Amino acid sequence: MDAKAAKKALRSRIRTARRLRPAQELADTGRLITAVVLELPQLRRARCVALYASVPGEPDTGPLRDALRERRVRVLLPVVLPDLDLDWAQDDGAGVPSGGIGGDEPAGPRLGLDGIGQADVVVVPGLAVDGLGRRLGQGGGCYDRALGRIAPGAFVFALVFDDEVLDARLDPVPVEPHDRGVPMVVTPHRWITLTPGSP
Repeated sequence: MDAKAAKKALRSRIRTARRLRPAQELADTGRLITAVVLELPQLRRARCVALYASVPGEPDTGPLRDALRERRVRVLLPVVLPDLDLDWAQDDGAGVPSGGIGGDEPAGPRLGLDGIGQADVVVVPGLAVDGLGRRLGQGGGCYDRALGRIAPGAFVFALVFDDEVLDARLDPVPVEPHDRGVPMVVTPHRWITLTPGSP
């Protein structure tokens, strides 16, 4: 099976599992993930964080967005463009429906494609991440392009559920040439530093 077909099959498997998650587990993820993320040393120093507004079924980023703004950390959210690239704007806490893919979008002034370069920390969504840092996204390539514009030294990690961190030897995330990995993954219960390379 080629990488594109393997990704499609893995996306289907993960999306099915997400639909079956108990409502209480989904309700608890925002609080749990916020507690884990705020323990990261890189977050304690951050002045600007690029985050995203979660959609139903994803780990809830709402509480984390609120907590960062309460700490006076500037939060940037993506605005999905028609070509599936990402513009950015500051999160003021009052999002507007995206009208397409992705969660609510900020209503403030746009910062452009390079707006993500202002972030000290970049939090990316994912359906799965394996132990080598290979991330499975939703399939549009939005974040693979955006990660090419981050500032040198920006700290990047993905948010997934615990069982979406896959063993790279037994259940690797398929990759294509355009895919960009992540050096860390955060779940509702822990963070894991990943080791890029070959299994």
